[in-house]
Amino acid sequence: MPPERSQSHPHSPLPGTVKPKRFRPRLHYELLVCGVSGHELVGTDAADLRPQDHVLAVDAEGVRWHRCLRCDSWLPLPRPAAPTRETLPGRDELELPLRGRPPRDHIVLRAIAIDRALHFVVLGLLGLAILVFASSQAQLRDTFYRVAADLSGGPVQQDKVGLVGEVNKLFSLKSSTLHWVAAGVIGYAVLEGVEAIGLWWQKRWAEYLTLIATALFIPLEVYEIVHKLSPLKIIALIVNIAVVLYLLFAKRLFGIRGGVAAEHAQREHDTGWQALERATPWLAHPEPAALPSTGGRG
Repeated sequence: MPPERSQSHPHSPLPGTVKPKRFRPRLHYELLVCGVSGHELVGTDAADLRPQDHVLAVDAEGVRWHRCLRCDSWLPLPRPAAPTRETLPGRDELELPLRGRPPRDHIVLRAIAIDRALHFVVLGLLGLAILVFASSQAQLRDTFYRVAADLSGGPVQQDKVGLVGEVNKLFSLKSSTLHWVAAGVIGYAVLEGVEAIGLWWQKRWAEYLTLIATALFIPLEVYEIVHKLSPLKIIALIVNIAVVLYLLFAKRLFGIRGGVAAEHAQREHDTGWQALERATPWLAHPEPAALPSTGGRG
């Protein structure tokens, strides 16, 4: 093993070596990303390893171990039969993948973006349907009453309850009212679309926009649940509350938990070569480490 030791943080515990004081389930998002897109390995085509390369790959007892730069898994691979380069590229030539909290934010924000994109599609189609209904309201009313009369065997009562009564209420609305409703629905769809685009690219303004828009509709969702309970409404409410709490506390909006400065400081701590060295056994641990294992983050 390489003899180098880290002078900063010499007693930093390695991932998974310290038992937590209380049970806290934790998803390792780096492993999720590696499971989908594969490990980030360097030097699989290099003929030799230098001492400064031991953060990325090591030769031990005739086996070459390569380290995933994202999830810290060590993988034994055969030496290249026909190497294309003598040594590993320098640090200035490598672009490190996201580690720590950034992969979590990347995955969660894109999941919210997909949810908002679905809202955009559904609301957009609903708004267009309302516009079509408003433009053909008279023809649709005549057709509906004729079909309903044929099915019931007599004239349709205007105050009839049930599905026919609900449709009667729609036909009683003015065309101008339907146009205003359609405009509101389409406007909300555009808002959801803007949120989806901004969150997909992890824009800070999109996080604020999503937080405010989602929080404003939570009281309305509670009102609807109180007056007409349904499982879908409860699920939607839980999801929206989770989105608000995540954006507010995990993304540190409105200055909470240090605000954007703390957000940037955390990102700097979790990424870069210093973060990689802190998770390197023979640099982070005061004692020489054993051979790297195939396990990922603890």
